[in-house]
Amino acid sequence: MKPITQEWLNRARDDLDVVEEIIDIAHLTNIAAFHCQQAIEKSFKAILEEHDEVVPRVHNLVRLYNLVKEKLNFTADELALKEISDIYTEARYPRELGLFPYGKPTVEDTARFYETAKTVCDKVSGLLTNEQGTSD
Repeated sequence: MKPITQEWLNRARDDLDVVEEIIDIAHLTNIAAFHCQQAIEKSFKAILEEHDEVVPRVHNLVRLYNLVKEKLNFTADELALKEISDIYTEARYPRELGLFPYGKPTVEDTARFYETAKTVCDKVSGLLTNEQGTSD
């Protein structure tokens, strides 16, 4: 695995570590959701990097997924990716907290986002590690 690919994966794992620390804190659900989005984004960008493809400066998870899905050995939930992707901007700025009709993501929403992010990160990491073992 290329060092830059590993760095993308390390940073994705850092985002998951942040979520694990704050996932049950109700007033930080927007921050936890943001880090879920970041973990998935960085995982998808690791795939592009490893395959010497252009890593676009975009944050839309569905768009990134469409760029990498032919290289994956799993299918991601595109509805979940869209929901998490929609949080990217809204999670960071006070005027845009009304992402959902009821406001910030709930602890339950954030738990779902975390499970999706963890699954994507784990599967991408496993895939890239296996590719490394079979590329010789």
